Amino acid sequence: MAAVQWHSRGRKYESEWQGCRLERSAVEFSDYHPLKAITVTDSKSRRGGRKGSTSSTSSSSSSVVLDPLSSMLDGTDPLSLFAAASETPTLPHSISAGELGRKRLEKEEEVGLDFEPWSSKRGEILSRFTTTEKLSINLFMGSDKSKASSPSSAVSEKVRTRLEELDDLEEGSQRELLNLSQQDYVNRIEELNQSLKEAWGSDQKVKALKIVIQCSKLLSDTSVIQFYPSKFVLITDILDTFGGLVYDRILTMCADPHPLPESFSADEVNDTAKETCLNWFFKIASIRELVPRLYVEAALLKCNRFLTKSGIQETLQRLTAMIRGIGDPLVAVYARAYLCRVGMEVAPHLKDSLNKNLFDLLASFRQIHGESVQNQLGLQRVEIPIYLTLYSPAIHWILQCVAYRAPEVLLTEMMDRCKKLGNNALLLNSVMWAFRAEFVATRATDFIGMIKDCDEAGFPKHLLFASLGRSLSCADPPESERLSILNEAWKVITKVRGPRDYINCAEIWVEFTCRHFTKREVNTVLADIIKHMTPDRAFEDAYPQLQSVINKILPYFHDFSVLFSMEKFLPFLDMFQKDSVRVEVCKSIMEVFIKHQQEATRDPVILNALLHICKTMHDSVNALTLDDEKRSLALLINGFIRMVSFGRDFEQQLSFCVEARATFCNLEPVIIHLIHTVNQLAMETRRVMKGNHSRKTAAFVRACAAYSFITIPSLTSIFSRLNLYLLSGQVALANQCLSQADAFLKAAVSILPEVPRTISIEGKQRSSEPFFLEFINNFLSTLLVVPDHPEQGVLYLVRGLLNMVQDYTWEDNSDAKVRVYISALPLLAAMSQESYLYTIPKVDSNETLYGGDPKFIAEINKLCETLIGQVLDHLKTLGRDEGVRRQGSLAFSLFGCLLAHGDLRNNKLNQLAVNLWNLSHKHGFCETCTSIRTLEYIKHQAQLADMSHLSDITARLSLQSRA
Repeated sequence: MAAVQWHSRGRKYESEWQGCRLERSAVEFSDYHPLKAITVTDSKSRRGGRKGSTSSTSSSSSSVVLDPLSSMLDGTDPLSLFAAASETPTLPHSISAGELGRKRLEKEEEVGLDFEPWSSKRGEILSRFTTTEKLSINLFMGSDKSKASSPSSAVSEKVRTRLEELDDLEEGSQRELLNLSQQDYVNRIEELNQSLKEAWGSDQKVKALKIVIQCSKLLSDTSVIQFYPSKFVLITDILDTFGGLVYDRILTMCADPHPLPESFSADEVNDTAKETCLNWFFKIASIRELVPRLYVEAALLKCNRFLTKSGIQETLQRLTAMIRGIGDPLVAVYARAYLCRVGMEVAPHLKDSLNKNLFDLLASFRQIHGESVQNQLGLQRVEIPIYLTLYSPAIHWILQCVAYRAPEVLLTEMMDRCKKLGNNALLLNSVMWAFRAEFVATRATDFIGMIKDCDEAGFPKHLLFASLGRSLSCADPPESERLSILNEAWKVITKVRGPRDYINCAEIWVEFTCRHFTKREVNTVLADIIKHMTPDRAFEDAYPQLQSVINKILPYFHDFSVLFSMEKFLPFLDMFQKDSVRVEVCKSIMEVFIKHQQEATRDPVILNALLHICKTMHDSVNALTLDDEKRSLALLINGFIRMVSFGRDFEQQLSFCVEARATFCNLEPVIIHLIHTVNQLAMETRRVMKGNHSRKTAAFVRACAAYSFITIPSLTSIFSRLNLYLLSGQVALANQCLSQADAFLKAAVSILPEVPRTISIEGKQRSSEPFFLEFINNFLSTLLVVPDHPEQGVLYLVRGLLNMVQDYTWEDNSDAKVRVYISALPLLAAMSQESYLYTIPKVDSNETLYGGDPKFIAEINKLCETLIGQVLDHLKTLGRDEGVRRQGSLAFSLFGCLLAHGDLRNNKLNQLAVNLWNLSHKHGFCETCTSIRTLEYIKHQAQLADMSHLSDITARLSLQSRA
């Protein structure tokens, strides 16, 4: 080590910078340019000829642009060709022009995405119509009877046998289960559905039909009338399964001799498939009871495609007429709903049957209020309003099917028919649900008049206004009628006594109020909601509706000064007493604020309200809060802090940060953001004052530094503390606060021993060395401009850092400490220059303090020699087999450092560089391409006037191939 004598190379940074700049050269338009389109010559050969003719070859050359995107636009890509082929399918020659027109019309009238499917209503019905009463069900037990048949049995004998099998079901091969709970009932229905699939899979087609008939019979039973809509959903699921199995079975039989096209006609179906299809309809025709026969045939409606062209239309008309024979109006309306459902799935273009079902419903509507129904409700102790709600899903669906893409004339006709009916509240409610929102909105005043004429006892008017409100939230009524509509609706809503009924209706009308009126009307609505929901803490049972109110208000009030100036908005928020719900509401408000607040604000109304909201989110954090939730909350709070600005009132801005630190102390990302904000505030002060510090400004900057110095130790993340100490020190230095900068940097050095060997990153333990080395390199680059403390000695911060690095407990087999030593050499070399590479205005660095004092340079050289000696000692320990690769890497790093920063005119340093080069290549682990580039660089540098001594080194450096 004594043989090493370090001398830093003198640097002329300005000339080096000029030498690194690229030379300018003129480029003609015809020359290559990276943004110019690339052209190639494309030669195409076409060979062709008929048999016996001479082959001819022709070639054409053309310059074409190779643009992978443009080739997608000319229609030649595979997807475009496929789309073109699918749009112009090959049609059989037998299809006439009239038939083609009919198919085109059917396609245009197919159900689109704007039609709400039955599947979306299924879950809501099952959850809404429940019961606590006991239910009963008849389970099919199967039959073990088997009748031998000779091969010569007649067809009539087979038919007789199958009819007897069906009779067996109706005559006692079933078991009645009583006193079932609702869940038990659902489980039994699911078992039947599974039994159906198993029977079909084992080729027991008659057994499968028996199960379906058995289930269909349950739809005649209204003994537990409140559960009937849910029962309908469960049973029709089985019917849908059965209909799909039969259709797929017959379609498979049609694959001989070739599969049918998607839009096949009955003429293309083979005789075997037709016979099988007829056989199924003959079996269904033998069912004695009307309800199961109707449902099972409706389930197989699609199978009529295999028989005749007009089979589906004729069957729909016949089944529509059959429903008139059902005496119970509730059973009849759901039968019509199922028929409309399969009709929309199979033949949505056949509107006549849909309209006929609706008009039959209107004609029989008075049965709902008949004596037999009243007697049944009396036996079951069901009130008429509850009974009428049982009709809603079925009538809604029928009207939705009829109104889908229906002309205005038809909708007006149906509305007129509803007016003529007495006690038509139920029907009117379904009309407003099912008809297009635009249709209802333009006639809102007419609908209000019809609602007023309805009987309150039969169907509550607030439910009718709720349905009207849903339509008006999607479409706008005439402007001149809006205020009267709101007044008429709210007269009814505010009189609703039950809190649940009230909030269900009021929540719907909030959006209409926000869309068309000012904060005054919205504030009135909020006040009314608070008045109704506060007594007996009724709001505790209505959190979803209250949350919906907030979510409907926020999109219409992006100006938060207007939102928070509403007297009742914050009291409305106070009703959210449940922590989880309150936090979700606060998050919704903050998301809208961050998204739509365009400019920073200092409005005290906004700041006080949002501080309260953010504090609510912060206070929800506890030991069980997930890290993802903490990050989510911190992002929202930080977004709020970023939007707070007091302009040039920097003291007020700092006071806000002090208050925020106390308010959000449990969220570390927020504290980190506040420290960054204060540092930016200090730099902004410097920019505004243009570097001219008055006593007041200097005091403020010191206050900012004190804020950071006090706050940083509260952080748990060691690297957050290190980086913020360094950042704060840099900011203090930029503001000429030297004592504060010194304190920050010393604090950073003092906590280096606390850095753990591993840290947790996204739940996984990772080595901390890469982060540690990155920080030290950043710290070293800052030390160049930090002047020595007059009472601490020469290079006291550099020595303190290196001492901490030496004493730190590094990982086994780690070279990190030595790499820090190598990284420190460029810093020390830069410190020995007459002019530093970079400085801070109005801060005297060591270049000014020492002015190139030989004693200072000697201290630097001595420290460099010590570091090089430590590196060389470490290289010696790596001479064994397992360390030679690391040895080569470190030797090459040190060589590069000597080449860039050492004065290689010194013979000993020159020889050390050559030895390091040879050591790095000794075992062949050095990258050849890197070595070649390094040699080329040295040769280029040797051509410079003051670097000619490198020529001697170049001659002594050789490349060695890998062993």
